[in-house]
Amino acid sequence: MKTWQKVGIGVGAVVLAGAIVGISIQQANKNVVTVQTSVVGREDLDSIVTASGDISALNYTNVLGQGVGLITDIMVKEGDHVKKGQMLVKVDAIQPRADVDAQEAGIQAAESAVSAAAANDAAAQATVQQNTAAYHKASLDEDRGKQLYQQGLIAKQDFDATQEAYDAAVAALAASKAQAQQVRAQLEEAKYSLAQSQDVLKHTRDVLDKTTYLAPIDGVVTYIAVRVGENVVPGIQNATGSFLMTISDMSVVTSEVMVDETDIVNVRPGQPAQVSIDAIPGKTFPGHVTQVGTQAVLRTSGLTSTQSTTSNQEAKDFKVVVTLDSPPADLRPGLSATAKITTASKQNIVAIPIQALAIRTEKELQDAAKQAGSNQTQVALAASAPSPQGADPNETDPQKREIQGVFVVRNKKAMFVPVTTGITGVSDIEVLSGLQPGDQIVTGSYKALRTLKPNSPIKVDNSAPKVESDSDQS
Repeated sequence: MKTWQKVGIGVGAVVLAGAIVGISIQQANKNVVTVQTSVVGREDLDSIVTASGDISALNYTNVLGQGVGLITDIMVKEGDHVKKGQMLVKVDAIQPRADVDAQEAGIQAAESAVSAAAANDAAAQATVQQNTAAYHKASLDEDRGKQLYQQGLIAKQDFDATQEAYDAAVAALAASKAQAQQVRAQLEEAKYSLAQSQDVLKHTRDVLDKTTYLAPIDGVVTYIAVRVGENVVPGIQNATGSFLMTISDMSVVTSEVMVDETDIVNVRPGQPAQVSIDAIPGKTFPGHVTQVGTQAVLRTSGLTSTQSTTSNQEAKDFKVVVTLDSPPADLRPGLSATAKITTASKQNIVAIPIQALAIRTEKELQDAAKQAGSNQTQVALAASAPSPQGADPNETDPQKREIQGVFVVRNKKAMFVPVTTGITGVSDIEVLSGLQPGDQIVTGSYKALRTLKPNSPIKVDNSAPKVESDSDQS
C-alpha cells in the first residue's frame, strides 16, 4: 500500500472518530437546559408597600364667602405666615355700616322711650298710693259719720257728704289702678321694642363683621383664589359660596397616598414609612401611618365606590395618610410624594429571589415522577403540595391544582420542591418550609424557568451575560 493511501485512511479514521464523538456529545446534551443558580441563605427582609400621592397639611381651612359685597382690599399674599384673628380680606362695608349706625340710633330712641315709660309707671304707682291713702281716710270718715248719724249727733246732710266723699275715693282709686296698669303695659312694650332693636343690631353688626375676614387658624396662606374688585357671595342651599383662600397649618405635615387594593390589607396605623418628595430629590423623610381609609376610591373618576352609581370592575385604591416625623420647613401642599410603607420586618430568615418561584400543576409533577420511574417522589410531591391562595373550592379535578415551588439542583437535575412562602420584600421572598440554607436553586433565566420540567437535566452557567456592542448589533 502506498504512503498516500495510508495517510488518507488515517485521516478518514480521525474524521469518523470525531464525528462519532460529536454525535455522542450532542445526544448527551440534547435535553440539557442551561440555567443560572444561587445558594439559599438567611437574610433580613422587609415587606414594603409603595404608593404615590401629594403632600398636605394635617390641619387646613378654606376661607369661604359669608356675605355679599365687593372686595376692596386683600391684606395678605401667598406664602405669608398668619396668626389666628389676623385681617385677611376687606369687603365694601358702606351699606352694612349705615345699617348699624341707623340701628344704634334707633336703640337710643328705644332706650329713651323705656326711660319715659318707666317714669310714667313710677308716677302712676305714686298716684295709686295717694288714692289708696285717700280711700282709707274716706272709709274711716264714712264709718264715723254713720255712727254719729245713728246717734243723732249730726244732720243727714253731713252724713250724705261723708258717703259721697267715700264713693269718690273708691272711684279715684280704681281709676288710678287702671291707669297704672296701662302705664305698666306701655313700659313692657317699650322694653320689648328695645330688645327687638338690640337683636336687629346684632344682625346688622354680624353683617358688618362679615365684610372683614380674619384668619381662623395659625398657618401659611397657601392659595388665594380672588382679586380686588371681585364680588363675594355666600353659599346657599346646594350652591357653594365664593372660595377666597386656603390657610394651612404646616406644623404637622402629611402625605396622602393611594394604596392599591391588593396591598391595603397589609397596611396598619403606626407602621413606619419613608417619604420621598419629587421637589427634594435625593432625600427621604421618615414618617408613620396615621390613617388608613376604609372606602375604596375608583382610580379613573376619584369617586368612592359608594358614590358611584354604576357597577364596574375597574381598579380601586384606598387613601392612606402618612405623617412626616420631621418635615422640612419649605414644604408646600400639593407637592408630589412617594411613600414606602414597611408592613412587615423579619430578621435572619430563609429567603430566595422572587423570580425563582415557579408554578406547576399536579399532573405535570406526576408525569415527571412517572418518567423518572419513582412512585415515591410522585407521592411526596402530591402530599406536600400546598393549596394555592384563591383556589376555586369547587375544583373537582385535583390534577389541575397549581403548586408553588422552586427547582433545586440535585445530581445535575432540576428537582421541583413545593414551598410555603411568607412576607415579600423588594426582590426576595421569605420561605417558611421546603428549603434549607445551602440548597442550590434555579433562579434563571426567565425562559428556562418558564419551560423547565421537573427532573430535567441541567447545566449551570452563572457567568455574567454578554452585553451586545453597537458593532455587534449592526
